[in-house]
Amino acid sequence: MTKVNVIIDFYKWNKKISEPKNYVKKKVRKIKRNNFLKVNNKEFSLLLTSSKKMKNLNLKFKNKNKTTDVLSFPNNDKFINKDYLGDVAINFEIVDKRSKKTNFNYEFDRMWVHGYLHLLGFDHKKVKDFDKMSKIEKKILDCFDHTF
Repeated sequence: MTKVNVIIDFYKWNKKISEPKNYVKKKVRKIKRNNFLKVNNKEFSLLLTSSKKMKNLNLKFKNKNKTTDVLSFPNNDKFINKDYLGDVAINFEIVDKRSKKTNFNYEFDRMWVHGYLHLLGFDHKKVKDFDKMSKIEKKILDCFDHTF
C-alpha cells in the first residue's frame, strides 16, 4: 500500500475539500484496488499550497521565477530511503481557476495524479512518453467519482 503524507500549507484548501488528508488517502487506495500501478509499500508527500509558495519553490529548485500548477521532486537518493518516492506540491489558485470549467476535485486530482506519476518515473518529454503517461492518468481519473 502506498502511504501519502498530506501537508496543508494554505488555508483555502480546507474550504474546497473537506478533510483533504482523508480525501487523498481514499483516492490512493482506489488506485491500489484498481491495480493500475505496480507500487507496493511506498510513500510520498503532497504539499497543498499557494501560488506564492509555488513560485518560491519553482525558483529555488527549477530556477524559474514564476508560479506553476504542480511540482514533483522525485527521491533521487534511493540508498537512504528506497521506499520514499518523493514530494509533490500543488498550487491552490491554479486548481481553483481551472475548476471554473470542470470542478475543483477533478482539477485537484488531475494535478496530484500527474505529480505522483512523475515520482514513479513517468514523463512527457517525448510524444510516446506523453501518450503513455496520459493514458494511465486517464485510467486513474476515470476510476474516481467526479460530478460536473
